[in-house]
Amino acid sequence: MLLTLLRHAEAESHATSDFDRELTEKGREQADRVARFLISSRLVPGVILASPLVRAQQTAQIISQRAKAPLQEARWLEIGMEPETCLQEVQKHEAGEHVMLVGHEPDLSHVIAHILGVAEPSVLKIRKASLTGVELADFHPGCGLLHFFVPVRLMC
Repeated sequence: MLLTLLRHAEAESHATSDFDRELTEKGREQADRVARFLISSRLVPGVILASPLVRAQQTAQIISQRAKAPLQEARWLEIGMEPETCLQEVQKHEAGEHVMLVGHEPDLSHVIAHILGVAEPSVLKIRKASLTGVELADFHPGCGLLHFFVPVRLMC
């Protein structure tokens, strides 16, 4: 299974609650750039699972609409997700499927470190709208193989 992990695009720094922070204009442009990159690289996922927080939903919706990939809200992707939970949830999808997760930091770096068997997640810095691709041969810690890490600024 190819698992791609995307940190949400740039969002407002303040809102009535952290849950309600919306994408900025730059964030909408970043999400559009990610979608174009996925299409041109033939990496359109079979399904996009996104955190219910507004900024993650908006990022995922832009990509879903542009790349024509189905989108599902995944409450388990809210801030504070545990890597073990992520693997359990991803395992529910078919082995050959390409699954994309749209979530938050530091959760995504913890998941990536867990999957790759990296002991210290702080060695990973997942910037906004950065895309990480990991091949999952199995669903236990250290089972993943890093295929790519692309910051949005390098996407055409």
